[in-house]
Amino acid sequence: MKKKLVQSVKEHFVQWFDNEPEFVFLSPGRINIIGEHVDYNDGYVLPAAINKYIGFAISKNETSACTIFAQDLNQSHKFDLNDTLKPIDKMWMNYILGVLQQLKEKGFAMQGFNMVFSSTIPMGAGLSSSAALECGIGFAMNNMFDLALTKIEIALIGQKSEHTFAGVNCGIMDQFASVFGKKNHVIKLDCNTLEYEYHQADFKKYSLLLLDSNVKHTHLTSGYNTRREEVEQGLATIQQHFPEVKTFRNCTENMVLELKEKLGETIFKRCHFVVKEIQRVQDAVDALEQSDFKTLGQLMSATHRGLSKEYEVSCDELDFLVDAVQHENSVLGARMMGGGFGGCSINLVEKGTEEELINRISKQYQNQFGIELKAYKVKISKGTTVYKN
Repeated sequence: MKKKLVQSVKEHFVQWFDNEPEFVFLSPGRINIIGEHVDYNDGYVLPAAINKYIGFAISKNETSACTIFAQDLNQSHKFDLNDTLKPIDKMWMNYILGVLQQLKEKGFAMQGFNMVFSSTIPMGAGLSSSAALECGIGFAMNNMFDLALTKIEIALIGQKSEHTFAGVNCGIMDQFASVFGKKNHVIKLDCNTLEYEYHQADFKKYSLLLLDSNVKHTHLTSGYNTRREEVEQGLATIQQHFPEVKTFRNCTENMVLELKEKLGETIFKRCHFVVKEIQRVQDAVDALEQSDFKTLGQLMSATHRGLSKEYEVSCDELDFLVDAVQHENSVLGARMMGGGFGGCSINLVEKGTEEELINRISKQYQNQFGIELKAYKVKISKGTTVYKN
């Protein structure tokens, strides 16, 4: 798959620019094993880079002009690096322009380049193809023009590009996972301090299977903003009664239970989920360290119940996909992944049983919703890198 992608971008580069590319870079998508909606609640997340990539074939051209070709969309864009770069109506291009404009503002010297890129990261499935694009271009510029940027700087530049040029107020997890990914390891990341540690995640006789609901409900943005307001309100109430609580990280389940009446039903549910999910991430790290995949699976399923019933960011399609595998002997656990209201479920399944499971769930899903299910087997891979033959 990786070699095929590399071959494809190289061939298209030759067709488009009539010479071989100087460099090929690969920038991966990401999954999050557990720790959903806690990045803005002072919790930890547990992401990993996966073996789905954006491939970039690229060469310097000794001018200030840049030509970029998006192979999968069959679209191109030309611009001059000496101009002030601004958002345009091609959304895919904004992720790239946002990164380049920041590098210019920081005073880095670059020159014109030609580039072709293509992706094996499924669009709209919540696997962060945008972060892969931003970090890939940042990594490429750093490498080609010796900018001496750190990995953290590349991730932060990617995040800021998404804020300023794409208008999406994302957290840092996606970019961080794309740049810092390590084969067979998850990253326990504190999204506030950016402190992180790697933990072994060799699933041995199990594999990770993503089932893509193929839906994206429109209340993702509004629902996300409302949840943020609700948990902020809840934390303020908790702090009134327990002044020692600085963040949800040092709030206990007992405190939340004690304030159930005062918080009110909705805010109670939101806060209860957050406190439990912060603990589940810690428990998941312990389970991974001990290769206790049964416990990890149970934690994933518990997260889904919390996201569905307490945080209320799931949807009928995702609930169906998670419920459909709960009694399968080959599945240790499943949950929705990402912001919610659509996207993928992530499933921890026994190796060798995936195809049969996909076929069975696909038929059930088609019968229930009239929607075609997509499935992706993923492995935990290394982060953004130069491809060497």
